[in-house]
Amino acid sequence: MRQHRFHGRVESGGRECTWPGCEEAGEFRAPGGRPSGFDGPGDYLWFCLDHVRQFNSGYDYFDGMDTEEILRAQSPLHGWETQTRAFRPDAGVDEAPRWRDYADPLEAISARAKAHVNRRRAEMQAEKAGFSPAERQALGVLGLDASIDRKTLRMRYTRLLRQYHPDHNGGDHSHAVKLQGVVEAYQTLKKAAAFA
Repeated sequence: MRQHRFHGRVESGGRECTWPGCEEAGEFRAPGGRPSGFDGPGDYLWFCLDHVRQFNSGYDYFDGMDTEEILRAQSPLHGWETQTRAFRPDAGVDEAPRWRDYADPLEAISARAKAHVNRRRAEMQAEKAGFSPAERQALGVLGLDASIDRKTLRMRYTRLLRQYHPDHNGGDHSHAVKLQGVVEAYQTLKKAAAFA
């Protein structure tokens, strides 16, 4: 990406302004729907100069935050209170690795990253198949991907019910939260428009 004399301008490479009805070159980047995180820089919207100015005049970073969240975001210590992302147990990938299973710590980190990439691919596949965000989350709870049909969904639901229900595992109620999540995910998915 080459930047020009005008601060923030990036060669469009044929990219058009994302403002509805505008056919100018999209040379200025603005925050998109997905923020930057573990898997990359996030999504951006691209605008022409006039529309990026218009977007910026109405943009509110704190939109949707409550007072406590705004104060925390404005704190000079914001972001410093966490561990390094790759070693944090709640890094958004899965639970903390079982370090004793790996000869090299980099293998553990690599395995977590691969799991995250696979999960992200499944989410993108589900999005392409027409599942809503709530339905994609329900697919994750049930451990399914977007290529399922109603029969596979029902079979997976039945198997997980048997696994977590106290009547099938000796009266053990320790899986009640997981069982509730499975039931709610199934209720969400059985009405999915992607199956129509």
